[in-house]
Amino acid sequence: MGNQTFVKELFLSGLSDLPALQFPLFLFFLLIYLLTIIWNLLIIVLIVTDSHLHVPMTRNITIPACITQIFMIFFAASETFLLTVMSYDRYTAICQPLHYIQIMSWKVCVWLMSSMWCFSFIYSFIHTFFASKLAFCESDIIETFFCDFPQLLQISCSDISINILLMFILGGFFGGWCP
Repeated sequence: MGNQTFVKELFLSGLSDLPALQFPLFLFFLLIYLLTIIWNLLIIVLIVTDSHLHVPMTRNITIPACITQIFMIFFAASETFLLTVMSYDRYTAICQPLHYIQIMSWKVCVWLMSSMWCFSFIYSFIHTFFASKLAFCESDIIETFFCDFPQLLQISCSDISINILLMFILGGFFGGWCP
């Protein structure tokens, strides 16, 4: 091995190099942190003390509202796409550090984020569009506390084969794209 220097201490730079700003910044972030904790505790206390908050106001939901919930559930796939973009960024930074600036330019980052949001919207829209084409004629009871896609397919009286096929195809496509 060649000549190496071992680091035994690290320097914590803090929030600011200006000593006059360090204490006000500390107080500001402490206040935000304490307000967040107090607000969350207030919500917990309200839910525990008022039993009316344990159940929904009504147990009915319209079909468009249910399909909107399904859109939002499928739109949560954007988190998976975002994690994929972030992992590609970290992979590039670690495995190709000298080329990182050229590979992950501002243009590439904007393109990756834009494509992530577009894929998420398209993925959600396809499922929502075909869910809106379903007909419901017999049962109007969903055995869960929110509208989920499999339960909606169970109570549908129309042909659901296209919806199941789309779940497998899109799930395989987006699952294969996001390692």
